[in-house]
Amino acid sequence: MSRLRFSPLKLTAGLLLVAALGIASVYWLNVRGEQPVSDALPTGAASAEQVNRGAYLAKVGNCAACHTARGGQAYAGGKALSTPFGLVYAGNLTRDDETGLGRWSADHFWRALHHGRARDGRLLYPAFPYTEYTHITREDSDALYAFLRTVPAVSQANQAHDLRFPYKTQAALAVWRALYFSPGAHVSEQEKSAEWNRGAYLVRGLGHCAACHAPRNFMGATQNNLGLDGGLMPMQNWYAPSLASSAEAGVQGWSTKEVVDLLKTGVSAKGTAIGPMAEVVYASTQHWSESDLKAMATFLRELPEHTPARQPDTRVTSTVRELGAKLYKAQCAECHGDSGEGRAGAYSPLAQHRTVTQASSANLIKIIVHGGFAPTTEGNPRPYGMPPFGQSLNDTEIAALASYVRSAWGNKASGVTPFDVSRVR
Repeated sequence: MSRLRFSPLKLTAGLLLVAALGIASVYWLNVRGEQPVSDALPTGAASAEQVNRGAYLAKVGNCAACHTARGGQAYAGGKALSTPFGLVYAGNLTRDDETGLGRWSADHFWRALHHGRARDGRLLYPAFPYTEYTHITREDSDALYAFLRTVPAVSQANQAHDLRFPYKTQAALAVWRALYFSPGAHVSEQEKSAEWNRGAYLVRGLGHCAACHAPRNFMGATQNNLGLDGGLMPMQNWYAPSLASSAEAGVQGWSTKEVVDLLKTGVSAKGTAIGPMAEVVYASTQHWSESDLKAMATFLRELPEHTPARQPDTRVTSTVRELGAKLYKAQCAECHGDSGEGRAGAYSPLAQHRTVTQASSANLIKIIVHGGFAPTTEGNPRPYGMPPFGQSLNDTEIAALASYVRSAWGNKASGVTPFDVSRVR
């Protein structure tokens, strides 16, 4: 039998062909669906109705939260966004010609939202959540664009991202997008009500709820097949609980009013917004229209129930429980009650509270360490807050306190270790 032989030249040619095909595939996946864009700028002022609509949509999308630096001018960018791959700096959205969107046409803006591409053709990093914004309609994109052109120009150069190699390269970003991003569009489900479809549009698009409430893989991509099943927020160590599990943040058993109250005021009969969600309520959802709040509530209440995450196998020893009980009596019982019953309208109950009993103890630890503060809203102008204990309690004490609370008064959650506290705090 003759032996097959491959010459170095043929092997090299084969490898080059495979590489060329790979590059061509990545290129095609990054430009699919894109249409030619016009550089033409508006020749006249937008209508007041469109600008007002855009201003409202900017609140819905909470655009200022990322594009306004602390102490900086509104929408002028410069805020550093921490990611597992380095820092991404938010861009200048004001109408400045040199550093902002002054020379961007409506087509350029739409392409950025829908395809994640800048005016000069650069690929944008998904810290700007075009992975969700791709579902925004062209009408809403144009309204946002009209509003941003009314924002006073601020000359503030965009800061270069501080990302590690190879993540800082356009080539690596192109590969990531080829794997994890495809342009989309909101498609109404005919068997659902108009209110449900509006809620789906808000949650999946401009509200970009999946940016926090969907789990991410090791490359930072949301795992859409798992829906809104919750996940640890990168670099913040807050856990965005599952919106599809009533054991976490699912509202399938809530009334529409209870959901609307939480989104509008930060408090309701069933819970309180704390941590990153409090910031969302303060800057965004409290400004939503009543109809949009009800639409979101309708959609969230009808999410299919998913099995909650499995509890870790960490048992609470008698020694830990004794220390936790002592700390609870000294630090917590005055407000939350001897039996974790809380005080209606002021202090949350801890018995059977989902933040206490869910599989992830991250949020309970964060609240003990940093305190818990509901947002100040028109409907709740003087919210009660919980002071931080991170300076007075060490990791072992916080672990014991959290373990006690998670196992007392009928709570049946796993224990918390000092390592858990160290990792979260």
